[in-house]
Amino acid sequence: MISWLTDTTIGMMTMTFLISMLPVVELRLGLPYGMAIGLNYPLALISAVAGNLLPVPFIILFIKNVLTFLREKIKRLDGFITKIEERAHLKSEVVTKYGTIGLCLLVAIPLPGTGAWTGALVAALMGMSLKRAFPTIIVGVLIAAAIMTAVTFGAIHLF
Repeated sequence: MISWLTDTTIGMMTMTFLISMLPVVELRLGLPYGMAIGLNYPLALISAVAGNLLPVPFIILFIKNVLTFLREKIKRLDGFITKIEERAHLKSEVVTKYGTIGLCLLVAIPLPGTGAWTGALVAALMGMSLKRAFPTIIVGVLIAAAIMTAVTFGAIHLF
């Protein structure tokens, strides 16, 4: 099984996709990983973008209910959930000020505390509809992919 993930194109695409789905690292790690393990750039890009975007609609649609459920059922998570909500609220200031452009920038800038997961969480907690938030997050992810492509190719040429 492990050799399938590392030795076949479909396996490498799957690993790139799965890494890109993870919060915090998202496409910022998934795209360079895919290229580093030997995927050609278009396949690495498609896998990373698709993996990064897959959780977004689910976060926008369900995160409020999930957080409420967790807060009620597992009392010890209340502090953690409160911290997540406070961080999202801080990030929402740029979205409140600049609207969808702010959301796009929040997703596009590949720094810690930004990305599709954060953008989707902010959009959900602000009550943005999926119809309004998702296209903006797609554009942000594509910009992040362009930035990570430039960084990755730049790093490759340095070494």
